[in-house]
Amino acid sequence: MSGLLPSFFGGFKVTLRQVLEPRVTHEYPKEKQPKPPRIHGRHVLNRYEDGMEKCIGCELCAAVCPADCIYVRGKDNPPDAPVSPGERYGFVYEINFLRCIHCDMCVEACPTEAITESKMFEFSFVSRADAIYTREELLVDDDGLPQHLPWEDWREGEDQHTSGWMRATSPAGSAEYEGRVQWSGELGYGVRPPEGGQSGKRDDEATGNISVRAVERTKIPRRAGGKVI
Repeated sequence: MSGLLPSFFGGFKVTLRQVLEPRVTHEYPKEKQPKPPRIHGRHVLNRYEDGMEKCIGCELCAAVCPADCIYVRGKDNPPDAPVSPGERYGFVYEINFLRCIHCDMCVEACPTEAITESKMFEFSFVSRADAIYTREELLVDDDGLPQHLPWEDWREGEDQHTSGWMRATSPAGSAEYEGRVQWSGELGYGVRPPEGGQSGKRDDEATGNISVRAVERTKIPRRAGGKVI
């Protein structure tokens, strides 16, 4: 019996240690934690540097979507005022965010890098209609920036480095492609830099890449009893 007592109370060691620690809270939503560079947030429809839309209405994103939340219909470009460089453009583009699981398969399937995801995922709706984003709401503005809808909580930098993982450094597993740019420029951003792999060919400042250790170091100061610790 005497041997069981130490092991019994030993099980409470972690709990008792936490009781003595100061209570920690984050002033959310006033303050946000740093987000990983490859986080999957709200989608955006991108434009080329000349302002033309990248979406060609091919419907591949809708076909690959496992949640069946994307609805696309293509339409022939007007000869006198084409919307995209191709023969067709996305005349109707809708995403139902009540269904979306943010898997980013639509981003991977898109042949023109038209659809990517931002870092903003904090948004709520008061109606089902608001949850269904239309082409006009998803399309970036004339400066290449995502539109900020009333129910979205955008913060500085959450429109940067959209879908960083898509800018693969080694397509098909071939390391010789690491660091090579293989995509077109975007309105407002130009040609986005490639993500760094395991070699020295990387520019974390340009790509917004943050290591796990760096995220831990840049976390918002913790508060205990109203004091920053």
